[in-house]
Amino acid sequence: MRSWSKTTGTLACLALALSWLSGCDAAPPSKPATLGATPSGARLRGADLLDPPEVASRHGVLRTTLVVERRRVWVGDRRLWALTYNGRYMPPTLRVRPGDRIELTLVNRVGAEWQGVTANTNLHTHGLNVSPRRPADDIFISIRPGATYDYTYRMPRSITPGTYWYHSHIDMHSAAQVAGGESGLIVVDGLGTYLPRHLRNITERVIALKDNQIKGNEIKIHPLSIGAKTNRTVNGQQNPVIRIRPGETQLWRVANIGANIYYKLRLKGAIFHVVAQDGRPVHRIYSVDTLIVPAAARYDVLVQGGPAGTAQLETQPFYTGPAGNSFPQANLATVVTGGPPMVRARIPSLFGPLADLTRARIAGRKAMIYTENKAGTRFYINGKYYDPKRIDFVSRLNTVEEWTVRNDTQEDHTFHVHTNQFQVMSLNGKAVDPARAWHETVNVPRGQKLVLRIRFDHFTGRTVLHCHLLNHEDMGMMSVLDIRR
Repeated sequence: MRSWSKTTGTLACLALALSWLSGCDAAPPSKPATLGATPSGARLRGADLLDPPEVASRHGVLRTTLVVERRRVWVGDRRLWALTYNGRYMPPTLRVRPGDRIELTLVNRVGAEWQGVTANTNLHTHGLNVSPRRPADDIFISIRPGATYDYTYRMPRSITPGTYWYHSHIDMHSAAQVAGGESGLIVVDGLGTYLPRHLRNITERVIALKDNQIKGNEIKIHPLSIGAKTNRTVNGQQNPVIRIRPGETQLWRVANIGANIYYKLRLKGAIFHVVAQDGRPVHRIYSVDTLIVPAAARYDVLVQGGPAGTAQLETQPFYTGPAGNSFPQANLATVVTGGPPMVRARIPSLFGPLADLTRARIAGRKAMIYTENKAGTRFYINGKYYDPKRIDFVSRLNTVEEWTVRNDTQEDHTFHVHTNQFQVMSLNGKAVDPARAWHETVNVPRGQKLVLRIRFDHFTGRTVLHCHLLNHEDMGMMSVLDIRR
């Protein structure tokens, strides 16, 4: 939890930072306390929600080290063997500003293959408009056990504020390593500048949704079944308590940083007012009572406290189709509304600047068709299985293209492209409001067609586009894009 008017935390935050720096694995902060009887029986709530430790840029540069290793750590309310960054299941959030440079050293101490998964790794800064070339966001490199790699990312001043994330993107094993724990958040500051003055000092919370499957005393990473029983955590905690005062407005940075699953978020009696999605401020704030968050997507939302009491932040049942999965209802966190009431603020209607490619000159058109085999073991784009040595698409810098993504399968897939965000023009023939149309990860429902436009800004090089259900990516649903001058 933080206020937009402050850059330092409380003593508790300092303790967390010291814990991270020392690599110690502290137990959950307190034992669960009984909430009391509910219609579905007695429920337990955990400790108060804690933000992950933070590393922020100073004087335009963020310098840090991430150490990847297999360790036994607290995952929710259990100690499990996991793949960690800096000895934590929920690793540090990297906080930067537009125009900053990130200098990040990645140290691979995994040591050996685990559950049949390679010990090689790498790092992808998901959603950031940075170079896909070395030493920046090159996902084709492989960092071996015992090796160190120095990444450098230069962000344009035009990069949009919002919530991003980082994770392993090693070929054919991304799902396993992300499911094992290799994922954390990136925040690009600046959303507060679009808010009216009375909302600029509100409490900000990270709501990082991270799931795991458990086998014995370790997180199961291979083989992974998307529809298997899954344990869901928030900031690595089990059913934490989120506190809000009656009438209070908070900013929640909701991020699905797991490998494969969907969330259909609901908080009874509350509305999610969306101010940014996938690291892009919306032009016009929109309000929903349920929020569908596919794997890799992020939504920055304003939430306002209701009457005093408790309610569950839950994910509702979600079905992805006959060839897909049924995700059950699950409670994620307990929202406790209490304390002195506040005057409920008016939510503004307009927010970020309007960017619209409707009238842009189209330099080229591309089509991507999703298919899969009947067994659900091989996935294709345009009938081709992923090959990192093959270039599937070529685009030109400083041009706008229109892409059509057609899902010819019997399950939902997602579409994600590296390096640049895109504007969704229509879904299954229905136009999308440009005031809320920008993404870099979006759901493509079964049997439907997505039309998008993308401008190639700033950077050239080889990168990829793929389904971000990482099981599907690892089983072939990924293509290589080469951006050229």
